[in-house]
Amino acid sequence: MVQVKTILLFAFFSVLVADVYGHKKTGGPVLTYDGRSMIINGNRELLFSGSIHYPRSTPEMWTDLILKAKEGGLNLIQTYVFWNIHEPVQGQYNFEGNYDVVKFIKLIWEHGLWVTLRVGPYVEAEWNMGGFPYWLREVPNITFRSYNEPFMFHMKQYTEMVLNLMKKEKLFADQGGPIIMAQIENEYNNVQLAYKEAGVKYVKWAADMAVGLYNGIPWVMCKQKDAPQTVISTCNGRQCGDTFPGPNGPNKPSLWTENWTAQYRVFGDSPSMRAAEDIAYAVARFFARNGTLNNYYMYHGGTNFGRTSSSFVTTRYYDEAPLDEYGLKREPKFGHLRDMHRAFRLSKKPLLWGTPHVQRITPNLEITTYEKAGTNICAAFLSNNHTKAPATINFRGVDYYLPAKSISILPDCKTVVFNTQTVVAQHSSRNFHASKKAKVTRWEMHKESIPTIQELEIKSKTPKELYAFTRDTSDYAWYSTRISFERHDLPMRADILPVLQIASLGHALLAFVNGEYIGFGHGSNIEKSHVLSKPISLKPGVNDITLLAMTVGFPNSGAYMEKRFAGPRAIALQGLMSGTLDITMNHWGQQVGVAGERMQLYTEEGSRKVQWAPSSGAGGAVTWYKGYFDAPEGTSPVALRMTSMAKGMIWVNGKSIGRYWVSYLSAIDKPTQEEYHIPRSYLKPKGNLLVIFEETGGNPEKIEILTVNRDTICSVITEFHPPHIKTWERKNNQFRAVADPVKAAHLTCPDKKVISTVEFASFGECEGACGAFIPGKCDSSKAHKVVEEQCLGKTECTIPFERDLLVDSDKDSCPDIAKTLAIQVRCGHSKKSSA
Repeated sequence: MVQVKTILLFAFFSVLVADVYGHKKTGGPVLTYDGRSMIINGNRELLFSGSIHYPRSTPEMWTDLILKAKEGGLNLIQTYVFWNIHEPVQGQYNFEGNYDVVKFIKLIWEHGLWVTLRVGPYVEAEWNMGGFPYWLREVPNITFRSYNEPFMFHMKQYTEMVLNLMKKEKLFADQGGPIIMAQIENEYNNVQLAYKEAGVKYVKWAADMAVGLYNGIPWVMCKQKDAPQTVISTCNGRQCGDTFPGPNGPNKPSLWTENWTAQYRVFGDSPSMRAAEDIAYAVARFFARNGTLNNYYMYHGGTNFGRTSSSFVTTRYYDEAPLDEYGLKREPKFGHLRDMHRAFRLSKKPLLWGTPHVQRITPNLEITTYEKAGTNICAAFLSNNHTKAPATINFRGVDYYLPAKSISILPDCKTVVFNTQTVVAQHSSRNFHASKKAKVTRWEMHKESIPTIQELEIKSKTPKELYAFTRDTSDYAWYSTRISFERHDLPMRADILPVLQIASLGHALLAFVNGEYIGFGHGSNIEKSHVLSKPISLKPGVNDITLLAMTVGFPNSGAYMEKRFAGPRAIALQGLMSGTLDITMNHWGQQVGVAGERMQLYTEEGSRKVQWAPSSGAGGAVTWYKGYFDAPEGTSPVALRMTSMAKGMIWVNGKSIGRYWVSYLSAIDKPTQEEYHIPRSYLKPKGNLLVIFEETGGNPEKIEILTVNRDTICSVITEFHPPHIKTWERKNNQFRAVADPVKAAHLTCPDKKVISTVEFASFGECEGACGAFIPGKCDSSKAHKVVEEQCLGKTECTIPFERDLLVDSDKDSCPDIAKTLAIQVRCGHSKKSSA
């Protein structure tokens, strides 16, 4: 009897696991699709996906990111597989630490989500060389991403290695695993014309190769209009509901593989944001037009640790995603999209089984219904596509108000449960606090020596090309030459100096004359080439001219990536008595990397190889700094504020945090990135080694160690907001309310904290945003008291949007205007939990 119970229990658990993870066998193919949707285990699915790249976070962060993605309504995680981190040296593989893609996929699987594996092997992704390892550039006669035998040989070999690894771990859906889709190539239409007929042949070869290696799951090609029939063409962009003509075949579903949640940033960029309302509108429009998969690129951007970012791309990546760089929920983007996903799930049966019908009322107003004849299965999208003017639509005898550029979702063709423009979800503001505990008590410094041609072993007539010379092993390369002058060669007047002019193909460089720092020049992401011109002092006799040339990541996109160049190309001395002297061919000594890198001064062992001196304020160019600090208090994420420095690299306990560049100001005279993430897992309780290599000069004593939180939360509700999406459910094929539909402000503190302060409360008019509200002319003094009574000391609270509750009787100073309820509170640890 016990044995029977055990067998039954095991059978029940197996079914439960099959249902959760999508492993249940149905007798037919596990993964199929048609013109309507993906079909998984015989069931049509709406897929809400988010890109999370495993090397842009740490294994200690992965579970939290996955759980938050699931809380946000996702059922699918998308990731690239990055060739250059897994095979940095040909034939030598690395799948450890935050490169452990198998562990990452298994964690996704354990938490009940599916996976899209973007094998590439070209990934772009603002990643160094678009994911290609440097050694691939050196393969004889190779042309990347073309019908080229050397490239196709290595591409197939790598793709097969990745697929075999997934098969070995049984991670494909037809093996019972979570991978339901894979991608080969990436946005190839952008460069295809450059390769002419070889491009056309390559697309077909890539598809045939991928499907031939593994055909148990569907393969996709994004932005590939001529995708072979064996793969699904998909859309990337911001407005695929309007720009995507659909897949190139009637039996392929409409899939959106990259919905850009903001814009990645390069050094020199001003802030770039995308509103939650705009994203929601675009997604609703796509699903209203037959879409069934949307992937947010990125859902969590994370950090470009080390030297992994491509040309000029910041260390922080897609910080405006629903989960910010630190993995904190960026509200209202996180919550508004979560609410929309729930609205779609309430509409799932009509969307997947109903017949669509579009009724255009005016050029800007339209009604889309999905309805199954003879049943009550019906969902509707009411759309106002006018970008400025609100409107009212009469639908089946009822008037529905629509804000400008908005779509309302009605899962039963009657009830508005979500509008893309009216954000019911809470808002938040990110706070950086200087740590009280984590302070560098004593900074020490070590100056990098400026080499001369005699000290550099590699000699050539002209400076070597920078990419091929460094071979992606360092950002830096020294170049030095020597030239002698007689007194009569130099300007005779003291107020006239010669000028050193260096034309460089990029990205940046420092110049030294006779060991003295002369200046710094750099290009931009748009124009890598630049010219550095600086006055210099020359002396009769021997003069040493030394350059430190730098890359800021390798290029990641465009045709013929293997043929790009960088570094100094022409060097001249102007203003000599004989005129301009071209010294490009003067014979140069060269060396890859700076001495501190080779000695690994950023590690405990390496730091003991040199003498360090006490640091006193601002230091000069090419200087190493080190100090020790204890881990900050609490468990919040940690960052460094680097605004007192200029440009260089950061290491903590030997691990590279990435490049910083705060001296490159944007058009609004601010650094593109000021704070740099230190993962908590990199820290010890005490004595953490912080090492900085500063290229042009800065003051390390003003660097701040910060903790990061989103404890400032807000709510903004108007007359036109619907009740919270949680008010409704679909059960036993019936759509119904599970609670009284009440329009209200909802506030929930993160991490089980409680509301400690009400910082702002207004019922009337206000401007600004969470963290920076501005009172309007019309307000109510009672609102602040009500919020304090309902919220203080609580983890969460609800404030009904009711005039009688929020306005003193007979004291409404503006009874005729539409009211806005705006609340801002601060969360903190309760006295009980902090004791």
